[in-house]
Amino acid sequence: MTEPVIGTLLAIVLVLAVYLDIQTSLIPNWLTFTATGIALLTHIWLQGVQGAIFSLFGLGTGLIVFVIPFMLGRMGAGDVKLMGAVGAMIGPYGVFISGLLAMIVGGIYALAAMSYQWGVDATARKLASRAVGTLMIRDTHWGQDLTLPYNLRYGLAIASGTLLFRFGLHPFGG
Repeated sequence: MTEPVIGTLLAIVLVLAVYLDIQTSLIPNWLTFTATGIALLTHIWLQGVQGAIFSLFGLGTGLIVFVIPFMLGRMGAGDVKLMGAVGAMIGPYGVFISGLLAMIVGGIYALAAMSYQWGVDATARKLASRAVGTLMIRDTHWGQDLTLPYNLRYGLAIASGTLLFRFGLHPFGG
């Protein structure tokens, strides 16, 4: 009984997060906090203490997955809270794999955005210059600037990674 309820909640939250992130560049607290609360209450209602533990461990894992990129200024707090809300819904294993998949999708998304902005050849030169500079000098500011003139909407990568997990379209098993 948990699966249809949580699956529906997850779909609604992901669609809203992507829409709002694209429109406003924000994933609002009202969405992430409400989703987290509903997920926790639903798991408690349907599975009792075990459901609470599952949901809370998922929440914690989801927050931990993206806290380092957030601290480095690579993503917004809304992205971290969205991953926490997803974790509250699908648990620690699910959110960990979803986070890994989101990072892969996010990397592809960033490469596509850079290639669109600068062209494939210029993007390859900039990335190669950065990689060589980082390896030889150990200075991440050496080489070509990789900053895009706009921010990527990471809610899209989180939603994609989560859906890839939910539909089993990944190499991580489970």
